[in-house]
Formats: sequence, structure tokens, C-alpha cells
Amino acid sequence: MFELLNRIHGTADLKALYPEQLPQLADEMRHYLIETLAPIGGHLGAGLGVVELSIALHYLFNSPQDKIVWDVGHQAYPHKILTGRLAGMPTIRQYGGLCGFTKRSESEHDPFGAGHASTSISAAYGIAAGRDLNHEGYHVVAVIGDGALTGGMAFEALNHAGAHNNRLLVILNDNEMSIAPNVGAMSSYLARIITGKPYTQAKDTAKRILGKLPGALDAAKRLEEHVKGMITPGTLFEEMGFRYVGPIDGHDFDHLLPTLANCKELDGPMLLHVVTKKGLGFSPAEEDPETWHGLGPYNVETGIPHKSAGCPPTYTQVFGNTLADMADHDESIVAITAAMPAGTGISLFAKRHPERCFDVGIAEQHAVTFAGGLAVAGKRPYVAIYSTFMQRGYDQIIHDICIQNLPVTFCLDRAGIVGADGATHAGMFDIAFMRNLPNMTVMAPKDEAELKKMLATSRKINGPVTIRYPRGNGYGVDISSSSVLPVGKAEVLEEGSDGLVVAVGSRVRDALSAVETLRKEDGRALTLLNLRFIKPLDVEAILSHLKQGKQLAVVEEGIAQGGIGQEIAVAALKSGWSGPFIHIAMPDNFPVHGTQNELLRDLKMDSQGILKQLRDH
Repeated sequence: MFELLNRIHGTADLKALYPEQLPQLADEMRHYLIETLAPIGGHLGAGLGVVELSIALHYLFNSPQDKIVWDVGHQAYPHKILTGRLAGMPTIRQYGGLCGFTKRSESEHDPFGAGHASTSISAAYGIAAGRDLNHEGYHVVAVIGDGALTGGMAFEALNHAGAHNNRLLVILNDNEMSIAPNVGAMSSYLARIITGKPYTQAKDTAKRILGKLPGALDAAKRLEEHVKGMITPGTLFEEMGFRYVGPIDGHDFDHLLPTLANCKELDGPMLLHVVTKKGLGFSPAEEDPETWHGLGPYNVETGIPHKSAGCPPTYTQVFGNTLADMADHDESIVAITAAMPAGTGISLFAKRHPERCFDVGIAEQHAVTFAGGLAVAGKRPYVAIYSTFMQRGYDQIIHDICIQNLPVTFCLDRAGIVGADGATHAGMFDIAFMRNLPNMTVMAPKDEAELKKMLATSRKINGPVTIRYPRGNGYGVDISSSSVLPVGKAEVLEEGSDGLVVAVGSRVRDALSAVETLRKEDGRALTLLNLRFIKPLDVEAILSHLKQGKQLAVVEEGIAQGGIGQEIAVAALKSGWSGPFIHIAMPDNFPVHGTQNELLRDLKMDSQGILKQLRDH
């Protein structure tokens, strides 16, 4: 079934094929991706959309000498296959297997790692500038798409690169349908003409001649832009200093190969506009690209994702349902997401309150300041962004929200260990970077019921609020209550005289299991505090349960440096306490990818790991 694909053990094997064999290879790669990801899940849709583009790039360019920089990395699965990683694809995003994104330490064909969007042009231009400083001659290509061009950083990079003459090819992988009528034989013919030597030589000759005549060059340039503007949508990129080519059909090798070959011969910054269809070759992914952007295992025949029967709702679902319910009774509540309405649970809110729901695209910085503007206008914004992506809007949180003490609530999904997406998506820093901000209240629920109560509580706080909660399902507890929590007060879950354990959010349940086991098996009775509020910290409750000379342990699913454990230790020491201190948190390195349970086990942050550390100290 995979006659050609099984021959591809590296880019040299690809180059040995005839051009007329490439469509068959593309079909085989699509079938292979669909079948391989079915039992393990992954980012399927984006990869299916760039199969032909990936083949064409590696067929014409010479990686790793030439540098191909992929934005985000979701679309890099075909790239991995073509660069010697075919055998490892069944392990992608699995513990000990291939990374789901580009990763420098994984392959010399990955010149720049990427898990967040909008970075490729900046990175590629940096590589190109360094190449020229080193007097080297290789090609540099940035492939940006999948919504990444909505990020402001991409336009900052375009603005910078377009002002210089370094040779750089930016490929805009556009899988939106709005410009589909522009794609076809005529636009592809024009693209080949615009990049061909006769056209460029004639243009350069005319520029030299007309440059000697006053006003003639400007007039000719305006005429050329007018003519090209009637047939191509590239005026913006031309104005930013890029030679614009396209749009062309990204699934047609007769369009891709000659256009890319021509682009290789040109100097200066170029932007090639390629139109593709996300999920091409798998009808469920074509019909619902948002769902099939990234998901778990699925049935190849039916296209239906596998779901475990009877599972409790996810934290994301509880958040989305609760916020929509709150908005039913409070017209001031508005919701904001950065290109992830389904991933953050905002899609339900959008259905019930479409006029109060804002998807700003991959633009976290704008999302934060936009929320500040809404707050000034009397609204109560809820900004739902994954913890790892919220890092991108940190200056705006400080400058535009906290300094002005505006009532904006940041709902940080995927806080802590995220699993298969690995280091780039780990929500390990938000406790450290949110709790040190003046005016900010920070909460973390022990279960889905407490998440609902924290959302209700946030509405009563007249200032910035952060609620962090983990990826995955809740515990199936009763979520009928929407009572408001006393701000800054911890909850005592177990009482004991042999020491104190303070647990935060997602680690409370496992800490409770460890404390119960210690009481039952070892006869040690520890007090367990569910902190609930990372800020303000309930110092009174902590000090009142400290026992001189007895153990103090803090368990938090975040980075140890700057974590709440350090503040608790300082408070304890200032009170005169002395005794064994255990800080169970994430160490000073980035986690590998794997399931959440595998990673928590390795970090000794699951119930057994917590139990062992309490016993050993």
C-alpha cells in the first residue's frame, strides 16, 4: 500500500523519485498519517493540508543545508516523515517518542523549535541575517499558516525583513476558503510569470532605464502595482517590502514545483501565497477542521473520535458551561478567546451570547489589553487562554490590567502538566508569574465543583483575578452549588498533629490520598490544607497548623522557583518555626512529553510520589 513511502528514509530518497511519482507519494502519505494517528491521536488536520507543499519543499531544497522553519509545528508531520523519521511516527507525542512539534535536538532538519504560533518569520529572518553575516549561501524558508499570521509578531517580522534585502522566502500556507476563487490556472500562470527570469530581467532593465527619467520610475511602479493589485491580493506584502507571488494551488505539483524553483533563483525577501485545504483526504477533518486540528484516538472508518463512556465533564466544559450560565443573568459578562473557542470551552458561550463573545485570533497581547478596554467600558471580561499561551501577554497583564486594577478575570486552562504536547505547552510558570503582581487575586480549584465556585467568587472581586485549572476530566463531584468562597481563606481537609501539608489545585486530591495512607498505614496524622487562594495567601491558617519541629510540605503543580512553596517557607521561618521542609513541585527543567499520569509519576507528584516523599522526610 505504501510502495513509494516505504522507500523514503531521508530527503535523498525523495529526490530520487521522478516528478510524476510525487502525487502517488502524497496519496500514500495521507493514508499513512490517517492510519498511524488513529490509535494515538495528534495534530492531523494541519499535516494533511501540507503534504504536497512539504514534498515540494524537500524535493527542491536541500535540507538540512537549506533551513526550513515551520510555524507552530502542527503542520510538520509530513516534514518529519520526509526527513528520516517515518519509523518513529507511531510514537509521536508518546512517552519517549517523537515530539509533536519541530525540535532541534530531535533532528538536524529542524533548524528551529516551535510549539507556539507566529514565530517562524522572526526565526527564519534571524537565520538569514546570520547566514549573510557569515558569508554563506544556503536558502532559508519560513512556512507560516494555520492562523499564525493573525499574530502581531508575524507582522513585526515582516516589517523588519521587508526593509532589508536578505534573501528569504516566506510561504503563507492559507487554508481559508475566502480566496479560493483566486486559485486556478490563471493565478498559477501569473505566479510563474512573476517569478520567471524573463519577467524579472525585464523589470530590472526597465527600472535601470526609467530610473534616469524624472518621475518615470514612480509612475511605472504605480502602474505595475495597479495591474498586479487587480489580479493578486498581495499589495500589503509588497508595501512591506516583499515580492509577492500567488495565490497558487498548494495541492498541485504542476503549480508548486515551477513556482518554488523560480523563487529559489530570486534575491531579497519574497512571500509565496499557497492555498491549501486543512484535513484534505479525510472527510471528517475537511468538514470540521477545528475539531480535527488536534484530538485523541479515532476510528479510521467512521471518523468518530473514541470517547470513554461515563467520564465526568472536563474542567474546560465546566468552565464553559458555568460562564455561559453566569452570563445568562449578568449582561456585563463578556468572553474573550485567542483563536481557541472550542479548546477553552468558550464555544458554548458563543452560541448563547454571540454578541458578547470575542475571538481575537492568535493575539494574546491584544486579547489582554482589549479586555482592559472592555472593563473600562463597564464590562466584566473573562479571558480564556491556555496557561502557556498567557505568557505571551504578560506585559499587558502588568501594564494594562494590574496597574489600573481593572476587573478582568484570566481563566488559565491547561495549568500544570499537559501531557503529549510537552515542554512548549506545559503550564508550569503561571503560579510564579501571576502571584507576584500587585492587585492580582490567584485561585486554583481542587475539583470541578470548586472551579464553579471560584468563577462565582471572581464576579465579586473588583480587580484582576486569575483562575488556573488543569487539563482533563474532573472527579464527578456534585457541581450544583455556585456559592461564593471567602476570599483568601484556605480549607482544612484533614486534621493532625504530626505535621502540615499545604496542597494547591490539581495536587490536592493526590495529597489527600497520601495523607490518608500515612494515617492508616504509618499512624502519622498530618493536617492537610487545600490552599484555594494562592494570592492572597492564608498565612493565618498555615501558621495556626504549624507544629514546632514537625514536617511542613507544600505540593504545587508548577515550577518550584517562584512558586507558592517558597512564600510559605519564608512565612513559616519568620514565625520561628523550624523543622523538615518539603517542596514538591516541578524542577528547574522542561518536562518531556507523555501522558499526564506518566509525567506526574516521573516527577513524584502523583499520590505514590507524594506519599514516598512524606515518608522519606
